[in-house]
Amino acid sequence: MNPLNEQGPSRAPRNRTLTIEPQEKDRLVKRCVTEAALSNAGADASITDEKITDTTILGDFSTVIEYLPASFVDLLFVDPPYNLYKRYNSNRFTKKSAAEYKQLLEHWFDRLLPLLKPTASVYVCTDWRSTAEVAEVLGRRFTIRNRITWEREKGRGAKYNWKNSSEDIWFATVSDKYYFNVDAVKLKRRVIAPYRDSKGKPKDWYSTSSGSYRLTHPSNLWTDITVPYWSMPENTDHPTQKPEKLLAKIILASSKEGDTVFDPFLGSGTSSVVAKKLGRHYCGIEQEPEYAALCEKRLELARENPRIQGYEEGVFHERNSV
Repeated sequence: MNPLNEQGPSRAPRNRTLTIEPQEKDRLVKRCVTEAALSNAGADASITDEKITDTTILGDFSTVIEYLPASFVDLLFVDPPYNLYKRYNSNRFTKKSAAEYKQLLEHWFDRLLPLLKPTASVYVCTDWRSTAEVAEVLGRRFTIRNRITWEREKGRGAKYNWKNSSEDIWFATVSDKYYFNVDAVKLKRRVIAPYRDSKGKPKDWYSTSSGSYRLTHPSNLWTDITVPYWSMPENTDHPTQKPEKLLAKIILASSKEGDTVFDPFLGSGTSSVVAKKLGRHYCGIEQEPEYAALCEKRLELARENPRIQGYEEGVFHERNSV
């Protein structure tokens, strides 16, 4: 589906899905770093961290990755094509056997590993069909720390199977020396049974005019994520867009302000946009010009409005509560 207005579907009056006017595309794409520019710089051995910091790289992963400098990534977020048939604008991914898909994962991560700092963290998205292959590939190269499962809230019903409404995110690190800020990702939950101590004071909760709440430690089961849909301003026509709130959890937990977040399968740019909103540097690779342009437009809008839906005043809220 093309995000340009002239070719996209007609929109309902209250539909806030982000689109690009035809005259915008060229301007936005020109902001991207191209494979040709990297190739020319690479010939002079002059590619540095500064040349790719806070950029969208327009090109194919397999080619671009060869030009990138070593050890520049603090946080790697990988949302690769799942092992399903899926069309991404003018490109498509065809389902493979489990062995073929694992071989593709091996190819990707062998090339990504040199880009990471010794203290880097890695998050890899997958679905239930390929989670075993992802774990095996990561386990040979990194230390796996956890598997996060998040509820998609959406999903097609199945007549002869359970409705698929979850995805996995594998969390791994390059070494035992890594950053993790648990206080930055606590969840604000409504208190159902507000216990008090012997003096009548709230026990691990607080009261507000809108109810009683407590801040809870984050678990590896995320049920507070809302998948972008038509009435949300972060929504685009990208078929596998991840929510900004999901990326905010990962970026706040596993990076510091000023760190670099790298996404080799950038899509419509959620990782770069959230990194920018949270004071991190970013870099991503996207081969579709339309999606790269969407990313650049979202980055423009992030300068004007750094809000992340579901994240207010330094805490995450339950689904659809803010």
